[in-house]
Amino acid sequence: MAKQAVTIVIVISKGSGDVSPDTVVAGVPLLRRIVMAASRAGSDEIVVMDTGWPGLARLIAGTRAGLLSPAQLADLPMRNRTQTDRPYPSRILVLTSNLLPHPSLLTYLTEMPLHIETMHVPIDGIAAVETADPQVILSMIGRADDDRLLFSALERTYQKAGAPMDNTRCVRVLNREDLCSAERWLLRGLIKDTEGFMSKHVERKISLAVTRRLVDTDITPNQMTAVSVAIGVLGALFFFSTMPAYQLTGALLFLLHSILDGCDGEIARLKYLESRLGGILDFWGDNAVHSAVFMCIGLGWQMAIKASFPLVLAASAVIGTLLSAGFVYRQTMRNKTDEGPLFTSVTTSEAPSRLSTIADTLARRDFIYLVVILSAFGKAHWFLVLAAFGSPIFFFVLLWTSHRERVKA
Repeated sequence: MAKQAVTIVIVISKGSGDVSPDTVVAGVPLLRRIVMAASRAGSDEIVVMDTGWPGLARLIAGTRAGLLSPAQLADLPMRNRTQTDRPYPSRILVLTSNLLPHPSLLTYLTEMPLHIETMHVPIDGIAAVETADPQVILSMIGRADDDRLLFSALERTYQKAGAPMDNTRCVRVLNREDLCSAERWLLRGLIKDTEGFMSKHVERKISLAVTRRLVDTDITPNQMTAVSVAIGVLGALFFFSTMPAYQLTGALLFLLHSILDGCDGEIARLKYLESRLGGILDFWGDNAVHSAVFMCIGLGWQMAIKASFPLVLAASAVIGTLLSAGFVYRQTMRNKTDEGPLFTSVTTSEAPSRLSTIADTLARRDFIYLVVILSAFGKAHWFLVLAAFGSPIFFFVLLWTSHRERVKA
């Protein structure tokens, strides 16, 4: 069945005066953030009704949204029919500019089944209307002086369907106090279900606090990746020494790299600056730091005991790491086209095996805490021994699980 085309109409709310369309929420003006959420939901057409509020065109510049006056909005069905020579879409989402939705909510409202001339209002301020005559509702939107009056008129015209929803997939921004709630809601949405235990409960909390302060600056996700990698490489250099103080300093810098490595993706997702290049830099930068740590531990150990086998162990750890990274990139990232983080798992299988799940867990960076503990006693080389054997084994586990999942597919 062909995908139904949907139009999202954003109505500028008069609000309380504290919050306006250009009020910045986590580094992005409120109206632009709503438009980007609508775009991320895959809407075919996004329209912002021009109420004469100054600066609307600037706020949506570079997005897929168009700015239409009430008269132009009422003529939209006829104009589109002429341009495309196709029936005009009958699903229209009406959204006020003081309600910040998650893209998943808009996707749900886009795809949910509705009978003709009915509407679903999951929460005040947003409605999905299914109609055979879109000109009626668009004219109604154009004539409305107030968003509350508009929704009252919609309820009188269309039969309501579906039950109200909880407000976990949207947040209302009416005043300055709501801005803090909106930022916390946005930040909570950045925590991934696939994160390791320490990452979710320790590192992510710190990185989100850092990100909250960085989103209002001009720093870009790629610049944050460069900072994170530089700190990681600096930490690796401290492993040239076998003294506990130096190794602990290096391990703590390694941990700081891991924490800040989360900030680049968080900034990208918060400000809708995700890019394939950013994902590639993040992935390979992380693996470059790991390889540098392994190599520096090996060199430091080799210089301390005047033997060559630490270099063999370091080479084994680095080769195993890079082979695993290359395999994961080829299998899961090279041809990835959908939006969102480039790396999410070591497998693309929808039903991963238990071994794949274990490999996914091992790929998380909780092992850095072991490096910190061992380094506090000047025993970072113990971790190198584990990595020298573990990295190649991990690579072969990836090969085996990929083969098994292809056979089952």
